Amino acid sequence: MTIGEKIKEARKSAGLTQEQIAEKLMVSRQAITKWESDKGIPDVDNLKAISSLLNVSIDYLLDNGQNMYTPVIREAIDLSKYEKNAKTQIVMEKYPEAEVWSLIAKPKLTKGEIVIDNVLGFIFDAPFGMPELANELKNVNKSFFLVNKDSKQYFVMVTNEFIESREMIKPVTEKKFEIGKMKFTKCSYPVKDKNR
Repeated sequence: MTIGEKIKEARKSAGLTQEQIAEKLMVSRQAITKWESDKGIPDVDNLKAISSLLNVSIDYLLDNGQNMYTPVIREAIDLSKYEKNAKTQIVMEKYPEAEVWSLIAKPKLTKGEIVIDNVLGFIFDAPFGMPELANELKNVNKSFFLVNKDSKQYFVMVTNEFIESREMIKPVTEKKFEIGKMKFTKCSYPVKDKNR
């Protein structure tokens, strides 16, 4: 798979149009078309931005071997079928007999956001964490999980509309880890299935 094919597939998996990704990267739509058709390659800064935006590693984008490929599987869900802890129950049903860890997610703040946070706190006597709070509001309807099943590990995100699973290329063994622009912490104990 070429770098262009990987960018296109990751963009589609993220549910973004060429126009949307161009706007987020502050480049023209034609640049995205050129990259996706392998008529050009993004520079290092754009590769970093694509990696972060589409939640894929730069290694994945640049590697020409098939072994790096980890497709994202997105499936529609219906939360109304569940009474409590719907998102956790959905993950447990999708991965029966698996070790499921609930994750606490926090955004990684840029240096600029940290400066803004400090300035706002100083000027308005506001609590620190304003940019972090704003970023967390973007993820308010998302729940994140790490699933260990049959010697494979999956990073799972559940929203109010879908469950999205991605097999991890390199298993996470630490309690704290980062993916893209987010920091994650595994809860102290795996989720328990009351039906087991």
